[in-house]
Amino acid sequence: MAPVAKKGAKAAVGKKKTEKTTNPLFEKRPKQFGIGGALPPKKDLTRFIKWPKVVQLQRKRRILKQRLKVPPAINQFTKALDKNLASNLFKLLLKYRPEDKAAKKERLLKAAQAEAEGKKPESKKPVVVKYGLNHITYLIEQGKAQMVVIAHDVDPIELVVWLPALCRKMEVPYCIVKGKARLGTVVHKKTAAVLCLTSVKNEDKMEFSRIVEAVKANFNDKYEEHRKKWGGGIMGSKSQAKMKARERVLAKEAAQRLN
Repeated sequence: MAPVAKKGAKAAVGKKKTEKTTNPLFEKRPKQFGIGGALPPKKDLTRFIKWPKVVQLQRKRRILKQRLKVPPAINQFTKALDKNLASNLFKLLLKYRPEDKAAKKERLLKAAQAEAEGKKPESKKPVVVKYGLNHITYLIEQGKAQMVVIAHDVDPIELVVWLPALCRKMEVPYCIVKGKARLGTVVHKKTAAVLCLTSVKNEDKMEFSRIVEAVKANFNDKYEEHRKKWGGGIMGSKSQAKMKARERVLAKEAAQRLN
């Protein structure tokens, strides 16, 4: 028996398809992006840029440090002083900058004039930041160093890799800060691997003791912790995906054996 249509139900109206009218004068010519064809759309070409050799080496070194297992002695140089404490430390160091060439010339000229006039020139030993790896090593061994500041990016790292151990043995507060170039600006040089303070003026003693306490808490007291912590061993995204896929296959095989 045929189904009876309900009363009041509207009959389905078929939708009319409207065809899009195109002008036959305009031909459809899709762009060809091959050689000698249309200009391709703009996209990010960072990957294809030929970077300078220095930049290439910096990036390769960074990736290599992430991939390889880094021993604790070298890995400790990744843990630098925090920004606020570092800014306070550099403010203090800048107060004790050694004299530059112009200041030295002026001082010697004044001393020569005083001597010519028959006066005895005043010669007080200035309190300045010490620099030079051999000189600072001697100061640490003699127990004269009050605080040592080491750069985190010394190359080769073997120059300073033993310095934290020496500072700890001689009970000298030490810290690792970012930038050998920043240390260099303190002593009028391009770069400096390590700086040292042997004494400070009376007005700066409070600030200096505060910085020393913070430095000791961050580095000297945590030396044993840093001595055991290895770095690196972080694989790339592709390698991680491969390892996960391999683990899934092994897990599947193990499950099949159990069944």
